[in-house]
Amino acid sequence: MGDWLKKSTADVLALQEVRASRADLDELFDQHGGLATNGGKWHILHDEASAKGRAGVALVSKVASLESKTNLGPKDFDSAGRWLEGVFQVGNKKITLVSCYVHSGEVETAKQIEKYKFLEAMQSRMAKLSKEQPLALVVGDLNVGHTELDIKNWKGNIKNAGFLPEERAYFDNFMGKQGWVDIGRASHPNKPGPYTWWSYRGKAFDTDAGWRIDYHLATPALAKVSGKYKVHRAPSYDARWSDHSPVTVEYAI
Repeated sequence: MGDWLKKSTADVLALQEVRASRADLDELFDQHGGLATNGGKWHILHDEASAKGRAGVALVSKVASLESKTNLGPKDFDSAGRWLEGVFQVGNKKITLVSCYVHSGEVETAKQIEKYKFLEAMQSRMAKLSKEQPLALVVGDLNVGHTELDIKNWKGNIKNAGFLPEERAYFDNFMGKQGWVDIGRASHPNKPGPYTWWSYRGKAFDTDAGWRIDYHLATPALAKVSGKYKVHRAPSYDARWSDHSPVTVEYAI
């Protein structure tokens, strides 16, 4: 990741499935502190999962956040390591940025039940967020392919977690009733992909048999100033440093 970071001009990085401690993040980003604005260090918001070595989300930025929150849903609902909101000042405007990591799920298991609980809480919070903040962005590994354009082999996965009709219905709500804009799809209307995740198994990467499960979901006002959507797909299988590819967008705020 460090090599990619050296070439990146990102002002904010949203990370998911960090699986690390705050000390690990401090060590990584201190090594690249010179990339930050005016030679300063990166500012890090980090929420670890309840289970050590699992999940974890972070927001790493060149400017400090004004505030942050991690609670999502009822008090007894464990969203640790999966939902992190940061509020940033850009000129005279404020933007709320969310790094989100949705459960992968598994049909007919407790894992799928937890996924639906999370999607339900996420749906409720996003409905409120879009009304509270005109400039808001939810990004991350959302572990659901919304439409048939988002999975190469959608027919073979229609009964699998990640492409279940019940899961996709939440995304219908996000982009329909709630009005969030899927920047990836808006940038590539009526075209398959571009995929952001490929299994390490078989020849999935080489044949581009991928899934588009990493999203930028923006409020309409923010979507209007978006541009240069890009999936940073590795040039070859052996050059990958994750089974996901970074997804970047520029917002002219």
